[in-house]
Amino acid sequence: MNITLVGNGRMGRQIADVVAASGAHVVNRVLDVNDTIDAAAFSGSDVIIDFTVRSAFLANYPALIASGVPVVVGTTGWDDLMPQVREEVVKAGSTMFYSANYSLGVNIFFRTLREAARLIAPFEQFDIALSEQHHTGKADFPSGTAIKAAEEILNSNPRKRTIVRELQDGRKLQSDELQVASIRLGSVFGVHSAIIDSESDTIELTHTAKNRTGFASGAVRAAEWLVQRHAVSPGFYTMDDFLNDLFSA
Repeated sequence: MNITLVGNGRMGRQIADVVAASGAHVVNRVLDVNDTIDAAAFSGSDVIIDFTVRSAFLANYPALIASGVPVVVGTTGWDDLMPQVREEVVKAGSTMFYSANYSLGVNIFFRTLREAARLIAPFEQFDIALSEQHHTGKADFPSGTAIKAAEEILNSNPRKRTIVRELQDGRKLQSDELQVASIRLGSVFGVHSAIIDSESDTIELTHTAKNRTGFASGAVRAAEWLVQRHAVSPGFYTMDDFLNDLFSA
């Protein structure tokens, strides 16, 4: 499988290491975030893996789609434009896979969080909030993983309707608001926590990333799955599609 990596940052290099160690894949080429990219750049590729930044992805995704090569996207921070990108992928008959986090552990955390938010929904004494920690070089704030976790709560608990990232001085958090607090600290890979609290008890769900290998391995596995799916049914896919397919096998 010929993989083109777009992005030569920490995650891009980690993915290249995972691919090289597997012995089952060939990295076709590595494109830097500042490279000029057109559809022809992906000739001969079986799949593209993109880990760049918002501005680069938004500039490059038309070429990614036009290439006809399935694309795995790990770049975060463009959730506001996801409906537009999804529509363009489908209209072009192309295939794209997006996840804010490719770690299997994180996605198990999402599913656990979804169930916890559903279970506390009937009980008004339970409130819930999110916190996330990342290294000081993390570009998006909050992280894409934190936003995804927040969406899981909003979709599972009708008492929470909106996400609040910051509180202005003197304003109190409303009962239908979900606070997402962010910390940037040193070289932390990523810690995401959901805190459920009542007068009587506290429940905490936490995922801590120990290294980037889990993210990179998940992205490569998603790429393998996407190549097969692209041949049968092009479209826009997420980690839920991938996991549902695995669990139903």
